[in-house]
Order: sequence, then C-alpha cells, then structure tokens
Amino acid sequence: MNHQTITAAGAPAAVGPYCHAKLCGATLYCSGQLGLIPETGELAQGVEAQAKQALENLGAVLQAAGMTYANVVKTTVFLADIGDFAAINEVYATYFAENPPARSCVQAGALPKGGLFEIEAIAVK
Repeated sequence: MNHQTITAAGAPAAVGPYCHAKLCGATLYCSGQLGLIPETGELAQGVEAQAKQALENLGAVLQAAGMTYANVVKTTVFLADIGDFAAINEVYATYFAENPPARSCVQAGALPKGGLFEIEAIAVK
C-alpha cells in the first residue's frame, strides 16, 4: 500500500516515535495532538486553552496534507477528567460548527506530558 508521511511545520514535534499523520490514498490518519504550543513545546494553561491549542495543532496537520477541518470525518477526544466534557464541547464546536464529524470522547488514565486534552482525527479528501 502506498502511503505518505505528513509533517506539519506549524504543529509541535512528536513526543515519541511517530509522525503527525499518514496519508493513504484519500484518507488522512492524524496522530493525537496535545495542547502543546509549537514554539515552546509547553502545554497551554487550562483545559480550554489546551483544547484550543490542540485543535489549532490539528489544523496545521490538516493544512500540511491539503485539507481543512471540513475534511474531518471522525475524531477521538481524550480527557484527563471527563468532568471537562462540557467545557471542551464549547471549544470543539467553534472548530466544527457545521456538519461536525463523528466523535468518541473518553477519559484517559493519563495523557502524555500531563496533558488535559488530546485529539486524533481521520480526514478524507
């Protein structure tokens, strides 16, 4: 199978041995994005700020593959605390205002770097 590795200049470097995304045919599989500020590698402060930054990082990955949020068909959101569900929904809705993708949201035991929010996505051209 032919696939292309996507590296986004505007997203933070991976915190492990993985790439930002893989493009297989018309389908883009995006690795999880934390609320890391690309310029510093530090987490934004608070769950809403981390959600916004992670979604911006996801946008950079999508853009590197020639896509936008409108191409996203499925996301998985990981929260350190499921009690933040309502707060992150408000942030999330600003990025997927119309025709939102399918989504799963789960509380994770812990997220890398002590993150409060992480998102992965599948997008199709």
